[in-house]
Amino acid sequence: MVVASAACLAACSGSGSTTATTAKAPPPKTTTSTTSTSTTGAAPASTSTTTTQPLPNLTLVVEPADQYGSVYQMIRDARHSLDMTMYELADPQIVTLLTAADHRGVAVRVLLDYAGSGASVNRDAYNQLSAAGVPVRWAPNSVLFHQKTLTADKLVSAIMTGNLTASSYPTTRDVVVFDRSPTAVSSIEQVFMRDWDGDGGSTSRVPTVAGLVWSPGARTTLVGLIDSAHTTLAVENEEMAAPSIISALKAASKRGVRVTVTMTYSPTWTAAWTRLTRAGVEVATYPDTPSALYIHAKVIVVDDFTAFVGSQNFSNASLGYNRELGLITSDPAVVGPMSQTLAADFAGGTRFTAKLPPATSSTRPTTRPTTRPGTTSTTGTTSTTSTTSTTKFT
Repeated sequence: MVVASAACLAACSGSGSTTATTAKAPPPKTTTSTTSTSTTGAAPASTSTTTTQPLPNLTLVVEPADQYGSVYQMIRDARHSLDMTMYELADPQIVTLLTAADHRGVAVRVLLDYAGSGASVNRDAYNQLSAAGVPVRWAPNSVLFHQKTLTADKLVSAIMTGNLTASSYPTTRDVVVFDRSPTAVSSIEQVFMRDWDGDGGSTSRVPTVAGLVWSPGARTTLVGLIDSAHTTLAVENEEMAAPSIISALKAASKRGVRVTVTMTYSPTWTAAWTRLTRAGVEVATYPDTPSALYIHAKVIVVDDFTAFVGSQNFSNASLGYNRELGLITSDPAVVGPMSQTLAADFAGGTRFTAKLPPATSSTRPTTRPTTRPGTTSTTGTTSTTSTTSTTKFT
């Protein structure tokens, strides 16, 4: 089992309205005072030793409670460098903060997706940053860059499941993990430099270190994580299209693991949900309406002991071809809150029930299909796209 040890920027856990959960850190050295009493009547001699409390290993922020306030603070606190890889950047406040950081001497570099929806969504941010003199580049067009990461001062990286799209903040379930492991941050920076220079893009795989889960090449790792479950397995994701993931979830249920899946409803996934529920998997959904909680997080919690959070959707493209980044950890201060969040989200959803097959079968459909085959989704998968759903997969 891969375990990430990291720490978060101190400001992250105390910024604004942040509802951050701080991971378990090594026990700090406490302040001690020793007083000795003189038998000769002299003034007592006292010594005091004070040490700085160590930073936490990981800091978890569960959205939408924080509204990305901890990410704003991370940018404000940067002193030397800021490197961002982002699928969608449509937050004027983030653009303003990045510009201000650049103007105060911070070395800012912003890499934005072009191959997916980023070509249109990121256009305004790209133009504004460029006009302000902030170094900004389009990611290689040959690969969809679905990664959502920000690294400050080469010391801490924010690994996000969500995009920096302000309009989605209020009602979207997402997760941010702040990671300060030198090995993890170094790996993230090395990949950033390669991508920034356009050297290979995500066509070359990245070794797994410090709990990081990179795409391309995440399929084996995530299937292995699911296969490791013994008692419980809780999942949230925006997509359910990868056959390997569906098969692993079904297999877990059949061997006696309680498997729960929470997603936003879309007819695109009903066939997969039907297969899962018939294997004993419990599926709950939220309506795809503006006021409902939108399940955008990509999270797996195994046996209340190990958790994955990252940018990977359960699609072939996301696991095998896109540039993506996630993290696996067994830190209880991350796993515990994530387990509680997924349990509450599942309880608040509507249970999906598979429809029984019709009494008579026919090879000719009774209604006209509502999907157009062969189109490409925003995550780079070649699949069907519903013409009746407004769901946007990011």
